[in-house]
This record gives sequence, C-alpha cells and structure tokens, in this order.
Amino acid sequence: MNARNFSAFLKQFALLSQRQRTHLLTLLHPVRDNAAAVIDTVTGAQPVCPHCNSAVIYRHGRANGLQRYRCRSCGKTFNGLTGTPLARLHHRARWFDYLDCMIDAKSVRQAAATAGVHRNTSFRWRHRFLMAAQLAPTRLTGIAEADETFLRESEKGARQLDRPPRKRGGPAGKPGISSEQVCILVARDRTGQTVDFVTGKGPVTKQQLHTHLPPVLDRDVLLVTDGNAAYRYFALEAGITHEAVNLRAGIRTRGAVHVQNVNAYHGRFHQWLSRFNGVATRYLRNYLTWRHILDVDRIASPEALLTAAIGLSHTR
Repeated sequence: MNARNFSAFLKQFALLSQRQRTHLLTLLHPVRDNAAAVIDTVTGAQPVCPHCNSAVIYRHGRANGLQRYRCRSCGKTFNGLTGTPLARLHHRARWFDYLDCMIDAKSVRQAAATAGVHRNTSFRWRHRFLMAAQLAPTRLTGIAEADETFLRESEKGARQLDRPPRKRGGPAGKPGISSEQVCILVARDRTGQTVDFVTGKGPVTKQQLHTHLPPVLDRDVLLVTDGNAAYRYFALEAGITHEAVNLRAGIRTRGAVHVQNVNAYHGRFHQWLSRFNGVATRYLRNYLTWRHILDVDRIASPEALLTAAIGLSHTR
C-alpha cells in the first residue's frame, strides 16, 4: 500500500465503532500461543520420558515454542506432546478456537470455518483430540446401573466394503439384535459417574462383562440391570450383589431398583449423535468419549479439554 492510500486508510479509523476497534486491535496484536503455555504447565509439573518412562530428566532448551527435555537414562529428547496423539499437529494458535467448537459439538465444516483450517484438517484434529482425551477408568460405587444400547454397524468413509453398499439410515437386513448391530455397554452409578465400552457385534456376553466391568465396580456395589441372563451369571461368578428389573413384564422400578438413569444416558447419547448423520463404527469409541466429556459439563473450556488430553496421555 502506497503512502497516499495508507493515509486515506488511516482516516477511516474515525468511523469505526468501539467493537470494530477492539476487533481490529485483536487482529493487529501478535498471536499468543496459549496452547503452548498449557502444554508446558501440564508436562512441566512431573515430566516423564515417553521413550523409557524415566523421571530422571532435565530441561534442554526450547523449539517451536515448546520446552524440550532430555532423558538422562536413554539420552533421547522430547517435548510435552511427544508420544501423544497431538504430536506433530500444526497451527497450535488455532487449537483453542477449534476446541471451543468441540465443546459446542459443531460439525467438521463449522469447526473448520471457525478455526480457519481445511475441513480435512478439522476432521483429523477432532479424532486426534478425542484419542488423547480418552478418560481414565472410573470406579462406580453404591448403586450402579448397567445396560446396553445398539447402533447399526457403519463403514462410513471406508474405501473398500466387505458387503454391498447401502443407503445411510436404511433398515437393517435382520430383525432385532443381530450381527449388524454394534453393542455399547454403559454402566452408571447414582452420582453420575459413567463408563462405557464398545463390546462388538451382537448382544453382550458374560465373557465380555467379565472383561469390562470388574475393574470399574467396587466390591460392595449393587449392580442393577434388566433381565438379561448374562448379567445374572456374571454377578454370581464375580461375587457382586445383583438385582434385576423385569422390563418385559412392565416392571420398570422397584423402589431404588431401576435402570432409568442409564437409559436416560442412552437417550441423550443417541439424540446428540444424530447431528452427525451417522458415524463410522471405527470411530465410535471417540464419540463415546466426546459425549462423556460434554455430559453434565465435565469439561467446559478449551483449556480444561487440552489439559485433560495432555495429562491423560502422559499417565497412560
């Protein structure tokens, strides 16, 4: 811009509103990498080598805005993102804008427009952040309800199918619960603590319950389920107190014995998931994590979401 045009440009400033001036100052101010500050704060408290898990390390300069460390045991260097799903992701200055969109559960294209990135980058970021933020196992206490919900298997986005393609949202080829349905096991206690697992195709089995539930149930928990026999045999073998409600007979509650809490969670999950117009089964674990994060505002800010993602990645 030449001097004359620049002078004319400056004269236009007097016409700007206060809001427009604030926005202009934001654009002119150098972008601060707030994400880097969060990363250094989380990993700097108790840095551990991602290569050998040694805690004998020391600071080793800075690179690309992040603190680097060197391990005295193996001699390798690393930063706070090394070994996590967030490693080598670019445009950190735009992460908080994007994480705001995730908290609002915006679509891939909406988030891309807000953060100023390509839609493919938006999709990649979504699943990188969700992979990093897989929540640590929770212990369920008191009265815990467990029940399954089902989604039709989806190979959305797959380049090769092992079956003929079908129209999204069409009816299943087999009635009821079958190998076309993917089972999601959800357990939730009365304080709102929730765990969920993708157990695979078809109904849940006793062996799958033995795999997933014992690590998250207190020994003195009261497990409440529907009449599925798999839960009864699991509870007998695991030594867990168990009560069942006979939903087929129309008996939904017996005092405090019911599964309405976990079924309400199922309803919120399905209602929330419908905005995405179907999700690929291979990404279902990530969407369960996303819904869990948003339920009862467990994580309500971009800073908290990034902190959780980095912190959990370093404690696995």
